[in-house]
Amino acid sequence: MSDAATPATISAAVPSCMPAPDLERRDNLGRLTSLAWFGGQTRAATTSTRWLVAVDGSACSLRAVTAAAHLVAMGQGDVLDLVNVQPWLSKEAAESELARRGWTATAPARQLLQASATPWQLHVMMGEDAAAIVELAESLDSLGICIGSHGWTAAEAVLLGSVACKVLRLAKMPVLIVR
Repeated sequence: MSDAATPATISAAVPSCMPAPDLERRDNLGRLTSLAWFGGQTRAATTSTRWLVAVDGSACSLRAVTAAAHLVAMGQGDVLDLVNVQPWLSKEAAESELARRGWTATAPARQLLQASATPWQLHVMMGEDAAAIVELAESLDSLGICIGSHGWTAAEAVLLGSVACKVLRLAKMPVLIVR
């Protein structure tokens, strides 16, 4: 994958109210696979102690953001990495939709963090949700993963495949599940 920061490539595909991403990654076929916004921080801030928070736009993911922000406020980390995982898109759809979908889904979480002055970075990527979340947390050397639970019963989680349960099984670091 390419780590080249080329926001100009994406800027034509994003709405005017959304800033151009600070980083984009592409697969070996040139398909856009992930984007990152550094929330006003420099890339050097990636060495901070950080929590990864999975955000899908739901109320339960917003509760996870709130819980992680409290951890940072108590001195248990410096930065929150928000991650939004989208299903695989075609090359053309990724260029036109990936940034918009991720930016829109994370708007309430980013607003909450800005209001509380909590440093954040946003990662929007395509892939299988639980595996992508755990892989990103490991690559960022996160303290842990914070994820919301929809509060399903055990049977519903088994039948529907709870992302929180999958993350819990895959992660080799602490996972905070917030209901």
